[in-house]
Amino acid sequence: MRYLSTRGGVDPITFSQAVMMGLATDGGLLLPELFPQVDEQTLRRWSGLPFNELAVEVMHPFMGEDISRDTLSALVERAYAGFSHPEVTPVVKLGEQYILELFHGPTAAFKDVALQFLGNLFELLLERSDGHLNILGATSGDTGSAAIYGVRGQRRIDIFILHPHNRVSPIQERQMTTVLDENVHNIAIEGTFDDGQRIVKALFNDLEFKRAYNLGAVNSINWARILAQVVYYFYAWSRVSGGDTRRKLTFSVPTGNFGDIFAGYVALRMGLPIERLVLATNRNDILSRFVNSGVYQAREVHHTISPSMDIQISSNFERYLYYLMDQRTDKVRELMERMGREGQITIPGEKLAEVTALFHAEAVSEEETLEQIAASYREHGYILDPHTAVGVRAASRFPGAVCLATAHPAKFGEAVERAIGCEASPPPSLQGLLERETRCQILAADVGVIKRYMQSKLDGQYE
Repeated sequence: MRYLSTRGGVDPITFSQAVMMGLATDGGLLLPELFPQVDEQTLRRWSGLPFNELAVEVMHPFMGEDISRDTLSALVERAYAGFSHPEVTPVVKLGEQYILELFHGPTAAFKDVALQFLGNLFELLLERSDGHLNILGATSGDTGSAAIYGVRGQRRIDIFILHPHNRVSPIQERQMTTVLDENVHNIAIEGTFDDGQRIVKALFNDLEFKRAYNLGAVNSINWARILAQVVYYFYAWSRVSGGDTRRKLTFSVPTGNFGDIFAGYVALRMGLPIERLVLATNRNDILSRFVNSGVYQAREVHHTISPSMDIQISSNFERYLYYLMDQRTDKVRELMERMGREGQITIPGEKLAEVTALFHAEAVSEEETLEQIAASYREHGYILDPHTAVGVRAASRFPGAVCLATAHPAKFGEAVERAIGCEASPPPSLQGLLERETRCQILAADVGVIKRYMQSKLDGQYE
């Protein structure tokens, strides 16, 4: 299996090279040359497999000869050993809908599913090369803590995570800043998540700096992140359908960066019976506006009660654009350059029809989000976090939809209390966080400032 860039400027590379490269050196995103195809017989065989066994089946074809099945199996076992639920990502019935619970990892967010795996994968690849990696990432809330927990204490990795100062929930902030391992560097930038993402992309595109300091990515620009998330679409389908390949499901995905829903698109391209993908956004609605109008245009970022979705530039959108443009890298490059110049792009009507044939998109207001949390608690005794509530609300017209629960409600106590009058009981991993010692550096949202800070921490290693 070889990997190419959405912008066409990278010679085919292996899975391992793609993981370590993160963002493609031409500024694009990496994708496999083709998607392995899963037929009906294979789907029936996979149905009912435990999560870890299914993960090996789904992921191994993307790795070629880089990683053996036995090695991958060991990686998967280590990655999910710390999850609090034996099914890793269980499915529960909630009225006419289903909830795919993705919050049973160490940081109580869906990002754990991918980042516990990626941390172990990095460790394996660095041991093989006797190398050191400096991870640089930006987070709107959950990616940062999940990435930190995935690599904390590893001697071959330093991690630098940027989060928007005072724009994540108190629990999210403490999950990052209470990790005091020497290889963990938390940076609160005086700006938005989009500012952080812009800085990260700029530093990855500074090829001299990237090579000199061995930069690696844990944001969903890293293909391995997407790959690990594909697994739970197959898992949820098998649990809901019982292996009936005639049954197509609708998945509702609260999303800001388009990574989680793109994983569903990958599953569809592989052959998973998916009827529709519901793209659910909050007030920061660039993605829902695109699906409904064909115009992709950035606007001001609004701070909401679902902060992990407070994003206006969605990194993984370029991956979908590649397929929408019939895998024409010249078209993708032209559109992304136009986006950089003009702040918006528009796709033709026939392409918009292709988008709306698969995606249904809704932007859910704060009032609707709170109403949904209250309704689900009142009617079913089930507490949704505000991001999951966005997905449930957006899927209200789709009975039988599988709604991705992206975080534990205890991470967003203020919003939950506004909706139902009390907070959710925290899982053990979240208890006592607010009383722990913290370490964090507050810096300007400036590429040069962040670059100099990283150099000051790392230059001893590279002298």
